Amino acid sequence: MDLQAVKESEARFDAYIQELASVIGHRDREVPLSGYSRGLLTACGRKSVEPLAAITAPSEVSAKHQSLLHFVGKAPWSDAAVLTKVCDLTLPVIERCGPIEAWIVDGTGFPKKGRHSVGVARQYCGQLGKQDNCQNAVSLSVANHHASLPIGYRMYLPEAWANDEERRKKAGVPTDVTFKTKPEIALELISQASAAGVSRGMVLADAGYGADTKFRDAVTALGFQYAMGIGPGATIWAPGTAPLPAKEWTGKGRRPTRLRRDAEHQPVTVKALAQSLPEGDWRTIAWREGADEWLQSRFARLRVRPAHRDYQLDGPRPEEWLLIEWPADEDEPVKYWFSTLPADIAFDKLVDAAKLRWRIERAGDAKASPVFSLE
Repeated sequence: MDLQAVKESEARFDAYIQELASVIGHRDREVPLSGYSRGLLTACGRKSVEPLAAITAPSEVSAKHQSLLHFVGKAPWSDAAVLTKVCDLTLPVIERCGPIEAWIVDGTGFPKKGRHSVGVARQYCGQLGKQDNCQNAVSLSVANHHASLPIGYRMYLPEAWANDEERRKKAGVPTDVTFKTKPEIALELISQASAAGVSRGMVLADAGYGADTKFRDAVTALGFQYAMGIGPGATIWAPGTAPLPAKEWTGKGRRPTRLRRDAEHQPVTVKALAQSLPEGDWRTIAWREGADEWLQSRFARLRVRPAHRDYQLDGPRPEEWLLIEWPADEDEPVKYWFSTLPADIAFDKLVDAAKLRWRIERAGDAKASPVFSLE
C-alpha cells in the first residue's frame, strides 16, 4: 500500500469513528473510542486496555490506560446504539455485492484467568476446543457470499453467576439481567434485528442451537427459513414412516388428539438412518474455493419429519430437509442439519446454504475482544 492509499485509509477510518462517536454521548469519548478501536486493529496477543494503551500512546501509557479503562468499564455509552450505527454504515456496502443471504447465530468463548470477570466459569470454550475457564457470548451476524457483519452480541451469564447476588453486585451486573440459555439469547437477538428492519436471510446455526427444537420452532414462527446443525441422536420419521394418529373416540370422556407410537411405529436417529442409506444416495459436492483447491465432501439429503416429543402434539411436524455429511475417509457421518429451505432447492444449493457459516468462522479471530453488554 502506497503513502497516498494509507492516507486515504486513515481518513476513511477517522470519518467512520466520527460517525460512531455521534451515538456514544459526550464528545470527550471520541478520543478514547478512536484509541480503543485503533488498538483492537493493531494489537497482537492480549487486547486488554493496558497493551492497547502501550500501542496507541507509548509516551503516555499510564494516562491512556486510565482513559481507556474508564471508557470501556465506566462510561455509560450504549453498545446497542454503536452496533446499530455500525450496521447503518456497513450494511449498504455489503449489499452492493449482493443481498443478505443469511443471519448467522454463533457462540464465542474467551479464555480467562481467575473468577471475577463477569460470566467467567468453567464451560466449553470454542477457541480452545474444550471445557475451561472462560466467558461466553452469543452473536448474530448477517452475511452473503462476499462479507459478513456482526449486528448483535450478548454475554451469556451462567446460572451460577445469575443466582450469586454477591458476585453480581461486585461485578456490577444490572439487576434486570437474569439467566437465559444461549438459544433464548439468540432468539432475542433475532427478534430485535427483525423488529429493526434488518434485511432478512435464512437463519444458520450450529448444533448448539439447532438441537433445541423450541428454538427452531420459534425461528419458524418469526417467518424465517433455516439450516441448523443437529446432533446424531436427533430423532426423525424416515421417508415412508409416520406416527400413528390419535385413538378413535369412544364417545366417552375427552376426545383423544395426541399422536401415538407403538412397537412397529417408532422414529429413528439421524445417525441410524445415515448408516442405512445405500451408496447411490450419496453425492460428492463442492461448496467453495479454499486456499489451494475447492472444498468438497460427500452428502446425502432426505425429506423427513422431526420426531422430538411429537407424541405431545395433535399432528405430525411438517417435512423438512435432513442433510448429512459423511466424508469418504471417515468411519461415520460428521455433521447433520435440519433445514426448512424449499423442497425443490437444488442439492448443491442446499449444501452451499448450510456451509455459509464459513463466513463468520473466517472472521472468528476478529471477535477476540469485543465490548459486550449485559443489557
